[in-house]
Amino acid sequence: MEIIAAMFLGLLAFIIWLYPIYRIAVSERTSGGEKVAWLVLTICIFWFTWILYLLLAPLKQREYVRL
Repeated sequence: MEIIAAMFLGLLAFIIWLYPIYRIAVSERTSGGEKVAWLVLTICIFWFTWILYLLLAPLKQREYVRL
């Protein structure tokens, strides 16, 4: 059951990651080089924040309380 939940969350995260890229790609507000620039910027910022998260989070170790 945990594997199914993890797969669902992974799929949901992937869809959330793709949604802004899709919206920019089909938008008529920009075209040509400007559209490509927005797409590249969107992809890079997502990956940049992901790399920062992997490097910096968690900032301190969790303290576990023994019961």
